[in-house]
Amino acid sequence: MIEKTERFLMLSILLLLPATIVAQDAKQFIREAVQTELTADRNDHTHWLYFETDRRPERTVKQWVAETRGGNLQRVIEVNGQAISPADQKSKLDIFVRDGGARSKQRKSEQHDDEQAEELLNLLPQAFLWTSKGTQGTNTVFHFKPDPQFRPPDFEAKVFSAMEGDMAIDTLQHRIVSLKGRMIRDVTIFGGLLGRLNAGGTFDVERREIGKLLWQITETHVHIQGHALIFKTISEQEDDEKTRFKQLPADISLQQAENNLMEQGK
Repeated sequence: MIEKTERFLMLSILLLLPATIVAQDAKQFIREAVQTELTADRNDHTHWLYFETDRRPERTVKQWVAETRGGNLQRVIEVNGQAISPADQKSKLDIFVRDGGARSKQRKSEQHDDEQAEELLNLLPQAFLWTSKGTQGTNTVFHFKPDPQFRPPDFEAKVFSAMEGDMAIDTLQHRIVSLKGRMIRDVTIFGGLLGRLNAGGTFDVERREIGKLLWQITETHVHIQGHALIFKTISEQEDDEKTRFKQLPADISLQQAENNLMEQGK
């Protein structure tokens, strides 16, 4: 009877072992992709010009954007379907170029966003359980679901870790191609007294190689709803698309970037 039990336990362990190895390999693959992204971001000093369409419930904006060391210039050409005159476009660009305070505020906001993105990127291997779903072309696709042992350090991480979905990684370059998820449970602040994000919300981030070994986010789709402070509705509804990328000189000035923007068509 003991021998039979031992054989059963040995067989169970052997059956479970491949799944354990696969899970460990999947998490290691994710870790390597995260480190590749962080290293690439630190070493990337390129500036780009691109066309952006940003759709939100309250308004849709179409604009050209030029990145510079001194700030990102935005030439808004259309708001809610209404064209902005070239004179107004240039006037707003001129005001921003001259307004050091506005540029400083923009840089601080972008730095905060970058730090938050880096924090969440670092949490990917920790916050989720990962399994491989196989390959799609040159990509390897992984499924993620919340790790019940993970303790989120802040509210953003709490929202992030309530997601389940798929991530595609370029197998050769170890670069993240897409990250798609859905909130599988409500997320509350102080038990819901100060806020709640509802289960069912979705997000989708798409990235592409726009230059040799140079990757950028080209699409962001966020659809999350809830409420905060009992009476205020949270509506994170946004569809943002970036196209027509052109690389700019690393030392381009604000004035040169403005001139470059005004040369672009619609």
